Amino acid sequence: MSNERAAAPTEPNSGVDPYQRLQIACNPDGSITRLFNFPDAPPSSDPKLRTPVLSKDITINQSNNTYLRLFLPHHILDQTSPPTNKLPLVVFYHGGGFVLLSAASTIFHNFCANFATDVPVIIASVEYRLAPEHRLPAAYDDATEALQCIKNSQDDWLRNYADLSKCFLMGSSAGANIAYNAGLRVAADGDDLLHPLKIRGLILIQPFFGGIRRTSSESRLVNDPVLAPSVCDLMWDLSLPIGADRDHKYCNPMAGGDSNGFDRVKELGWRVLVTGSDGDPLVDRQIELVKMLEGKGVIVVSQFTEGGYHGAQDVEPSKAKEVFVHVKHFIYP
Repeated sequence: MSNERAAAPTEPNSGVDPYQRLQIACNPDGSITRLFNFPDAPPSSDPKLRTPVLSKDITINQSNNTYLRLFLPHHILDQTSPPTNKLPLVVFYHGGGFVLLSAASTIFHNFCANFATDVPVIIASVEYRLAPEHRLPAAYDDATEALQCIKNSQDDWLRNYADLSKCFLMGSSAGANIAYNAGLRVAADGDDLLHPLKIRGLILIQPFFGGIRRTSSESRLVNDPVLAPSVCDLMWDLSLPIGADRDHKYCNPMAGGDSNGFDRVKELGWRVLVTGSDGDPLVDRQIELVKMLEGKGVIVVSQFTEGGYHGAQDVEPSKAKEVFVHVKHFIYP
């Protein structure tokens, strides 16, 4: 990585070191060394285990080391065979700024397990390739390949218990960005290509977007202890295509995007849920996204709260519960 690209943008009044905050070091070949090992959780698929939710991994693309981690509420196994009431399917994309974490990371494994039982739904959590080793649109490619995998899968959990006609794409933070961009791609191409999988909407939890111009919330929270703007800048620098700036369409939906995708989202009748909080430096961008989608005639449900911080639902069970309530009302209106 050249010195020019390795230098992260910083704010004049910011004392935040984004490399230290993310616990990463850049390597000469353009990769990064991740200095902190986030704990992982193994899947547990044995139906004899009386856990509230079972989980297992199925391969998407062996060459890319991508897979789906499926979460199945245990109670559905107690129904008649085949079950009379299948559950909606949520395809989940984890956060981490495109550069950190995994579908197996304990924080996301626990979030999905609790989500599957509380709502209830079947979840397919996607393990996608990380940047900078695999820059965008690699994660979007993996996201849509995961949908093809689900469409073609003969997995018994998906075939017997998931209502493929009620599918939602969901993500938190960078995962919400992935759900958004993958959704636009699917809509533009035509969701009939995924039959029998039918997408009903997008669920965007604190979506991760950016831009060259600082928003008021980014300036107000310049030294945010969780996601300072300089940290966002570094993650975008590591994940966007080489030479792209933060007004690229992957980062800034206000800078222009796929108008055909938006038209198709409206035509398909997809609904979009966007959540956020004013303690998140990205909240102004999330509000801008809602206004932009509404202006294009998309059905949007928004839920913004006071206080909070970016990623609170990943580490605070009470905040996760609040998210589950909003999502449940969205999936089961």
